Amino acid sequence: MSIKESELYQSVKNHKTIDLGNLFFFENYLVAEFNEGVEINYRNFESVRELIREYFGDESFGLISNRINSYSIVITDAPLFNQCQSLKAYATVTYSLFAEKVFDVENYFFKFNKQNFNSLNDAKMWVEDTLTLSLN
Repeated sequence: MSIKESELYQSVKNHKTIDLGNLFFFENYLVAEFNEGVEINYRNFESVRELIREYFGDESFGLISNRINSYSIVITDAPLFNQCQSLKAYATVTYSLFAEKVFDVENYFFKFNKQNFNSLNDAKMWVEDTLTLSLN
């Protein structure tokens, strides 16, 4: 389910559409819905990094990847992505067994504090709880 169809949408502070997809910014996290078929690498993710810096600055934040579409991430860029110190909680929301298996493979390469969920609301609660704990 797209965030636009969920109860969370009413709390969106800012919405940006970029070449890779849609970014929905909340107070201390964002939800990314990347477009069908895109390939995400460190270079083309720069627009997302710029918006994150613009919105969160150096503050801790969370990211929810709402995987309503199928896309790929260049695994060999994982060491570059892993350098993001401000990312304290990374949740994925998957809607198929295949997407869950992709998440499992990504866990071998990406070193974020990651969890997978089957609902946006569960992902949101985990991200918010994790961010609260990281501030203490």
